[in-house]
Amino acid sequence: MDAWIAPGKEYAGLRSRREPDTQNGRIMKQPYPPEIGEGTAPPKPLQALPRRHSRARWLWVLVLVLVAGGAYSFRPKRAGPASTTASSQVASTNARGLLAIPVVAARARKGNIGVYFTGLGTVTPIYTVTVKSRVDGQLMKVLYKEGDVVQQGQLLVEIDSRPYEVQLAQAEGQLIKDRAALDNARIDLARYQTLLTQNAIPEQQLATQKTTVAQYEGAVKTDQGQIDSAKLNLVYCHITAPITGRVGLRLVDPGNIIHASDSNGLLVITQVQPISVIFTIAEDQVPVVLQKMRSGQRLSVDAYNRDMKTEIAQGSLTTLDNQIDQTTGTLKLRATFDNQDNAFFPNQFVNARLLVEDKHGVTLVPTAAIQRNSQMTYVYVVKADSAVTVRPVSIGTTEGEDSEVTSGLSPGDIVVMTGVDKLQESSKVRVQIYGEKAQQGR
Repeated sequence: MDAWIAPGKEYAGLRSRREPDTQNGRIMKQPYPPEIGEGTAPPKPLQALPRRHSRARWLWVLVLVLVAGGAYSFRPKRAGPASTTASSQVASTNARGLLAIPVVAARARKGNIGVYFTGLGTVTPIYTVTVKSRVDGQLMKVLYKEGDVVQQGQLLVEIDSRPYEVQLAQAEGQLIKDRAALDNARIDLARYQTLLTQNAIPEQQLATQKTTVAQYEGAVKTDQGQIDSAKLNLVYCHITAPITGRVGLRLVDPGNIIHASDSNGLLVITQVQPISVIFTIAEDQVPVVLQKMRSGQRLSVDAYNRDMKTEIAQGSLTTLDNQIDQTTGTLKLRATFDNQDNAFFPNQFVNARLLVEDKHGVTLVPTAAIQRNSQMTYVYVVKADSAVTVRPVSIGTTEGEDSEVTSGLSPGDIVVMTGVDKLQESSKVRVQIYGEKAQQGR
């Protein structure tokens, strides 16, 4: 029989089975009577309470984390408007001009500026001579040192002259022989002329003797030419400098047999004092230069090194080429320099600056003060109240660090050179001018 259990009490020894709890979504244990003959067991403690306490504890931890995160994120949000307000106050202060911006400025001045045409040039000797032999023979002596400056007429090379001395002696001997024959023929001619007046000889014999005299005269003249040729060859055996200049490297050593037909010379001489620079200008600049040359003006030329920073020498324009190079649209010009300090070297690369005009009494400002945009060219002018204003200007000639202002400025106006990136219309500035102490305004 089934044992009776008091109401409110669970069956002792009942086995539990798992049934789903539709409300809480978990498996619930429900008791059921034991099988016949099965003993009862003490009830197991319920596990729901510990889980509930654990979940509650994690829930409080999560709430604390969220509160802490909210407090952390809340602090910068409150500080943001303060910093924004400070920035706006600084911007408004700058806008009102209460803070002066330090700048470096310069005064517009009246002065002179030159108009230059610049071109690339090459140092070119006015004369370059390749010395060659005019006779055949053995090179006996070299009487110069490589790199020496030789004078015109100075002896440089000696060639073996003995063969030409022999030719001279032969020509002189032949001349003596032919002269003797000529004298004898002339005597016979005088005798035949006397006999002809006496009708002692025929007239044909007299004519033949005249021809014989003329032949000997021709032979004597030929002999004299042979003598002169031999003497000239002796002169050619002693080679002298045709110009004054610097000798290059030796091309033939002593002992070699040289010929007049050799393509290579014995040495090369280049004139270095004076020396010239050949440079080019654009063809649209040619009319200005031609007008100056035709009016008799002497145009000066300054030669600068490769980076246009060092002036090498000053010279003058000598001549212009006779045609424009169609491939480059340029014209070649030659300028001459005395080169007394040997500053130029042949084939050296230089920059040539041709002065075509000097402008006097114009308004000048530093080129660094000129500002440009897509609409205009302008400068920042400092007014009497230490505020700047934008003023459009027209620029003429620019030379080096100075620019000519044709309109928009007057001498004495102060223009900003550095610090313009921080300026706008009516900005207050603290000006520092070259040679003056920093000051507020002017």
